[in-house]
Amino acid sequence: MQTATVSSKFQIVIPAAVREAIALRPGERLAFVLKGRALHLVPVEPIASLRGLLRGANTDDVRDRTEPA
Repeated sequence: MQTATVSSKFQIVIPAAVREAIALRPGERLAFVLKGRALHLVPVEPIASLRGLLRGANTDDVRDRTEPA
């Protein structure tokens, strides 16, 4: 388990092993997700990285929500 100490300015340094494990690079954004007293740091993917995500998806049998079931 890696640890970090909170500075007087409430800053922390992410340990090198953790940065390397998630391939974190300078300038990347992280989201803070609270679950009880646990804090999760989640890398925020740029919206451009989602381009083409649904390419090739079959939309033939998709129901419009305005139609009755």
